[in-house]
Amino acid sequence: MTRFGKRLSQAMLSVDAWFDSSMFEAGRRSGDLYARSQAWSDRITVRGWRWAFVDGACEALNLGVVAAVALLALAYPIYGSISDDWLKKTDLAVTFLDHNGAEVGRRGILHDDGVSLDQMPPYLPEAVLATEDRRFYTHFGIDVIGTLRALTVNARASGVVQGGSSITQQLAKNLFLSNERTVARKVNEAFLALWLETHLTKRQILQLYLDRVYMGGGTFGIQAASQFYFGKSVRDVTLPEAAMLAGLFKAPTKYAPHVNLPAARARANDVLSNLVDAGYMSEAQVYGARLNPATPVDRTRTVSPDWYLDYAYDEVRKLVDAGKLGDNRVLVVQTALDADLQKKAESTIEDELRQNGPAYHAKQSAAVIMQPDGAVRAIVGGRDYGSSQFNRATDAQRQPGSSFKPFVYLTAIMSGKFKPSTTVVDGPVCIGTWCVHNYGNSYRGALPLQVALTHSLNTIAVKLSIAIGNGNPKVGRARIIETAHAMGLTTPLPDTVSLPVGADEVTVIDMATAYSAFSNGGKRVAPFAAIDIRNGRGQVIYRHEVDGPQPVQVVPAADVATMNNMLTHVVNEGTGTRARLDGVQVAGKTGTTNNYKDAWFCGFTGNYVGAVWFGNDDDSSMNEMTGGTLPAKTWHDIMAFAHTGIDAKPGYGIETGAGTAAVASVAPGALVQTLSPLRPAVLSPRTVAVIGAIGQMTGRRDKPEARRDDLGRLAGDAAIPPVSLNGNRFSVQ
Repeated sequence: MTRFGKRLSQAMLSVDAWFDSSMFEAGRRSGDLYARSQAWSDRITVRGWRWAFVDGACEALNLGVVAAVALLALAYPIYGSISDDWLKKTDLAVTFLDHNGAEVGRRGILHDDGVSLDQMPPYLPEAVLATEDRRFYTHFGIDVIGTLRALTVNARASGVVQGGSSITQQLAKNLFLSNERTVARKVNEAFLALWLETHLTKRQILQLYLDRVYMGGGTFGIQAASQFYFGKSVRDVTLPEAAMLAGLFKAPTKYAPHVNLPAARARANDVLSNLVDAGYMSEAQVYGARLNPATPVDRTRTVSPDWYLDYAYDEVRKLVDAGKLGDNRVLVVQTALDADLQKKAESTIEDELRQNGPAYHAKQSAAVIMQPDGAVRAIVGGRDYGSSQFNRATDAQRQPGSSFKPFVYLTAIMSGKFKPSTTVVDGPVCIGTWCVHNYGNSYRGALPLQVALTHSLNTIAVKLSIAIGNGNPKVGRARIIETAHAMGLTTPLPDTVSLPVGADEVTVIDMATAYSAFSNGGKRVAPFAAIDIRNGRGQVIYRHEVDGPQPVQVVPAADVATMNNMLTHVVNEGTGTRARLDGVQVAGKTGTTNNYKDAWFCGFTGNYVGAVWFGNDDDSSMNEMTGGTLPAKTWHDIMAFAHTGIDAKPGYGIETGAGTAAVASVAPGALVQTLSPLRPAVLSPRTVAVIGAIGQMTGRRDKPEARRDDLGRLAGDAAIPPVSLNGNRFSVQ
């Protein structure tokens, strides 16, 4: 071995020895450290009740860490949606006009009339703090004590009777979130409250809250409310007036003085007591305000279309974000709103819920009325805007049930395999382990496709999805989803086996938009409220007919015409008869979901399209409400008003008098009568001749014996097969 080799070998041995000794020493020291830690742990070991307390605290800490991570994961996406100029984006001042040019409301901040806290009477913000958030200046954005108190009170009352949200949390909701009552929203609200506390001072938070909170009567912000209720600036309100304004925060509609003055005054008296309890004033100081309560100006006839204005304001904000309005922040927007139709829609829904809601266990409803070109004429987002500003017409996602089936049938017609007279068989059908059943758990046997739609048979919708995909239901459902999205549905529509019977969730405004494509001949339209927008100098900066999205032909017009004529039968003799209008041809479809959680009617004429939904916010079941009951009746009442005094037009391609004859279920032994040209394809030429002969006999009323002889010959003709329908066999009597 060379000298170099010997040196290399010695060096390797030295490295190996060093590594071995280092590892041994590290192991020895680790052992000593473990022994010492064990000895230290033994000295602090607890037993008995102390052990149970420590163990419980450790478990609580572990669960708390896991819960904090989960909550942070839920809240993280909302932070990504907050831009650097978030505060500037909210500084819009928008005045809205209806389609006739009359002012109907405002949204955003009042730039020209902003009133700072320093300019307000001190008792006004004090009244708000004493009533809404007494620990506002001491908590970190979340009032833990107030939240625990609210939870305790609500638990004792077995319901929500007291809110626990701080002013910061309420501002976070108003600035960034919707009014939807979900756990995710409450989590986001809490994290955003913490974020606001780190980015704004307490005075800034209170100022923003007072400028943006809803105060009833269509007003947002305390300055607008003061002008509306008392006809004066908030700078000049008296103590009784300040107390009445502060009392509106809890329930603006319930305590609005132009709606219920006694309730408003009683609430103001509670606010005065809060001022005393919080130490801002003495009883002697509020005594005069108790004796002389505020008297508002007369606004009894004022009704604000708040649901519609929220939708229109959101549309304007999207246009601002897209850069289509430049740097303008003071805007005047003329909308497509029909104020009278809006009032009619709201009153109709309120009347139905008040009179019939308890019997059906229904507490909420929503409706959207638009023109076939997408111009939204009315929106009702719920029963009471003051108690909940969540817009169920635009934001709530609910299962449409059978009102989704027109997209299935249209896709089938577009495939070229089906037409209204095509015979289909109503019978059991399963996909894997999932089996669909009809309403009433009965089957009708062979029948025309038209009749299947008229009576909303679930089995046929599923069988069509299979046939559309050439035996592959997944392919068929994909094509149905493509059709539905093309026509205007924007929700994801996950591919599930129950999709053809309306199990995927949609919004009310989406259903109205998609049904507009039926009314206008297959063109997809974008729903819109803003017709034109002017800046503060009166210059037109946006006009929908020029700058807005234009209609796009998405499905063949001829197939839409076929589908529309089928939908008229649903209204004339099917599940939607309560939606019929005198002198106006209506086409539409009812919808009812499992356990009666949702009930729909979606329909159209050549003038208007409307979607109506009934249900409950907590997703509880109603008492056997179907789409053909209150939804169809409500649609009828609203649309009857909408068509008053106008030239009524049928939907695209609807034949005059279409659907006036009945194709209905027939009891055994009855004469089977079908519509021409919708007779089943299985009829033989001889049978067709017999039906024609029966028609000729209608002119022989003066010779009843001749008719009896003709019927006798027909009944005795062995060459004529009995007609089969709904699984029964009938002979001509």
